[in-house]
Amino acid sequence: MNEQRGQLVSSGRAARPLGEWRVEEALHRYGVIRDACEERLSPAQRGALVRAAAGRLHRHPCGELREHGRSTIDRWIRAWRAGGFEALKPAVRQVGPLTDPALLVRAGELRREAPERTGAQIAEILRAVHGERAPSARTVQRHLARAGLRRSDLTGEIVGLGRFEAARPNDLWVADALHGPVVALQRGSLLRRKAICFAILDDHSRLCVGARFEPAETELRLERTLRAALTSRGVPARLYVDNGAPFASGELARACAQLGIRLVHSRPGRPEGRGKIERFFRTLRDQFLIEAQRVEDLSLPDLNRLLQAWLERVYHRRTHSETGERPAARFTSGEAPRYASAEELRTAFLWSCRRVVTKVATVSLHGNRYEVDPALRGRTVQLVYDPYALGRVEVRWQGQSFGEATAHQIGRHVHPRAAADLHDEPAPATGIDYLALIEAEHERSLARRIAYRDIDAETPQQTDR
Repeated sequence: MNEQRGQLVSSGRAARPLGEWRVEEALHRYGVIRDACEERLSPAQRGALVRAAAGRLHRHPCGELREHGRSTIDRWIRAWRAGGFEALKPAVRQVGPLTDPALLVRAGELRREAPERTGAQIAEILRAVHGERAPSARTVQRHLARAGLRRSDLTGEIVGLGRFEAARPNDLWVADALHGPVVALQRGSLLRRKAICFAILDDHSRLCVGARFEPAETELRLERTLRAALTSRGVPARLYVDNGAPFASGELARACAQLGIRLVHSRPGRPEGRGKIERFFRTLRDQFLIEAQRVEDLSLPDLNRLLQAWLERVYHRRTHSETGERPAARFTSGEAPRYASAEELRTAFLWSCRRVVTKVATVSLHGNRYEVDPALRGRTVQLVYDPYALGRVEVRWQGQSFGEATAHQIGRHVHPRAAADLHDEPAPATGIDYLALIEAEHERSLARRIAYRDIDAETPQQTDR
């Protein structure tokens, strides 16, 4: 099977066409030798760059960190000089399929017949029938995963949720949103919004690791709550969420992947595992919101200050009816949590998108135009940026950084969704009453008006002598 007929290779987590894999490998090699390929470099300068490249780890497209020897890097440089980018692509090898496709089809039939069968059991059945021709258990598992025939796909079980109760603190966090009362955005403001409470609950201890009322149900608002929870309570192993728009965003998935958090979504119509946070929301309504709404002129900042005080002074210190322990004490009874550094958190909550590089080595992002490395022309790259600062954009290809893009035309400095969030807060009052000023000026002008009739009446009459 050759490249033109759609041969697939497996690298990382998914199989890709051979042609795409060869391009990714060539881009990775170019990223390693790029600095040493400059024609103006002297042999001594080039040698120093090659030694430096050979002495550090490089991010491979499959996600691994790899170290390349100096002889390998020298060979890639010679290939680049001789044939350019095409010469950096790996050679095509003619390799036929090792497993009979009919046996893989039979494996799928066995799984459909009894979804409870494991991949190892299906491989054992095939081995009993077909002998040495049967594929290995790992081959069967990979085929069933690619064909959408996982046990969870057929039985509907929640993947990754594990036990009904997590074994230890920070093993599983559950997040959801609650629609609260309508409040003013600021004290004394006429602008009012429905308060949305984003809450994150530790499944083992029932500790509310993060909670905040927001004026909108967006991914940016959720990220603010999650980032505060990660900073104060550590990094969980898993985060279990529903399929609402803020929880299904690519930005949340990328942040979790960066921090090593396994993101698990509940299946639509199957809310198993969400009972604890629903019970927390019931407590929040019955014990907190019912009292908070009695506060006169309640604003969103007031609501958040009261919420934090209630969580720390009441909820976390009260014995939980199911665990028999106080959430704060149960959370701290386990191992010390794993914390992410400030730089790791900043990098994790950057946004990213994919763009195709034009023939003139430029990309566009929300009306802005940037110049990228010419070697990426015609390729689909990943742009990584802060949604509140579009002036700086990093260009990546399968985990390999190609530096910052050069801004050519910047018409928008903030992502449209970030700009909408910025405008949620009303501008501070200036204290200027324009109409009152006009009225006062009008009154002053009337007082200064001259009454000529009164002047004539008060003028003494002259008499003849």
